[in-house]
Amino acid sequence: MTNHSKSNQPPIERLLDIMVKLRDPENGCPWDREQTFETIAPYTIEEAYEVAETIADGDMDELRNELGDLLFQVVFYAQMANEKKLFDFNDVVDSISDKMLARHPHVFGDMSIDDADAQNVAWETTKAAEREAKARAKNIESSVLDDITAGFPALMRAQKLQKRATRIGFDWPDVTGALEKLEEEVAELNEEVSQGTDQARIDAEFGDVMFSLVNIGRHYGLDVETSLRTANTRFETRFRLMESLSRAQHGAPKAASLEELEALWQVAKEKLST
Repeated sequence: MTNHSKSNQPPIERLLDIMVKLRDPENGCPWDREQTFETIAPYTIEEAYEVAETIADGDMDELRNELGDLLFQVVFYAQMANEKKLFDFNDVVDSISDKMLARHPHVFGDMSIDDADAQNVAWETTKAAEREAKARAKNIESSVLDDITAGFPALMRAQKLQKRATRIGFDWPDVTGALEKLEEEVAELNEEVSQGTDQARIDAEFGDVMFSLVNIGRHYGLDVETSLRTANTRFETRFRLMESLSRAQHGAPKAASLEELEALWQVAKEKLST
């Protein structure tokens, strides 16, 4: 039996060996053996969010652990692919290495790039060429919106779609147009709500309002996914303090009136802002 405790093995080789054992058809872990690309995908998304959360918290010890969990996802996919004779972990590493070399000719080649802005232009030019090549290989028309993953969170994907659309000049010249568009969309939402006859139309107009808000955030240079995540945290922190204050004054949050809860909310905001 292979000893998988710490040894002189390179760390990545040790992890790969552990993954092989976990997937062993006879002696592996029943849960790990049953997994597929499709069943593991939700865990990958979850692990990526946990990495982002630890970064936001500034917890570097936990970040090390979460990065390990995320790496394990890659190893898991590579092992399943290897079992199907598709590719293995080394192929994954070679693929990203080749991609980084091709996308950084100013580091690994003869191209000269002066600053980060010029690098962004060069990066996007290279990626656009890659999208064109993929489209040609599939014998389809390419789009500036190609390769924006449908699985992204909706706010993130909206921002990426809008940013990509600007590359052909489809954008307001400044935030004023985006703000006016939001007012227009809110008015259309209110009109549909007042008529109240078609929930699908209300839903569509609400989506347009959200999309317009994302556009405003983009014009202000914000990462809208981060903005909402921060707002969620801010709300949760204030709400928990409001609950605590309500218990102290009324015995339970439900015992307080809406007006009393609102007053305590303002107290919580004041306490947390100092």
